[in-house]
Amino acid sequence: MARPTEAAPGGTGEGPPAPEHGSLRAASTAAIVLAALSLLVAACATGGTGARDEGPARPEALAGDTDDDAVASKPSHLPPTRSLDRATAVKLLMADPEVSTTVKRSLKPCVADEYPVDLSYGDLTGSTADDVVVNVVTCDDVVGIGSYVYHEQSGVYRNVFKAEEPPVYAEIDRGDLVVTKQVYEKGDPVSIPSGEDVITYRWTSGRFAEKYRTRNDYSAVVGGEATAMPESN
Repeated sequence: MARPTEAAPGGTGEGPPAPEHGSLRAASTAAIVLAALSLLVAACATGGTGARDEGPARPEALAGDTDDDAVASKPSHLPPTRSLDRATAVKLLMADPEVSTTVKRSLKPCVADEYPVDLSYGDLTGSTADDVVVNVVTCDDVVGIGSYVYHEQSGVYRNVFKAEEPPVYAEIDRGDLVVTKQVYEKGDPVSIPSGEDVITYRWTSGRFAEKYRTRNDYSAVVGGEATAMPESN
């Protein structure tokens, strides 16, 4: 028996030509693409949300991502507002009847328009606006002669604390008002007090109430000559 004659590719021999491997791959790829498109159209038609439809979000995702982009998008802790500048603070002190005449006489520029006033901003009274601590110091030796706290409400500043027994200085410490008063004994030089009282006040029932008081005694051992404080008559 004679062997059947093999048909050349694309010829007209017996039977259909064998499909090439490239054609099969192309057909499979087209089928996969069509299936993917069908699924995408179905998801859009039913209001799907992609990966979120696979299950609930991770607890850490609900709590907030920890990557750099997520951290950058979160609101950072803003510094206290500085609505009361030094020039305005001086005008406020001069118009305040609670401020003594002695302190008001010291409210003069030390150099050019630089007034001897220190300002601190923070939350002392639990209000939405920041409170302002104002310290008035001397120009020559920067000794505190008056400390005040102003509470702002509806654009109006109200004096809620004052201490005018020099040397005195007030600061904000973790929501408390801390006032430091240097203590001099008879014969102490101006530069070397015998100690200091550190008094912590806390806003309670609409006013500052003393909570703690600490006495620090200084050593009298210092180098050099000291100038004695003049005794009052």
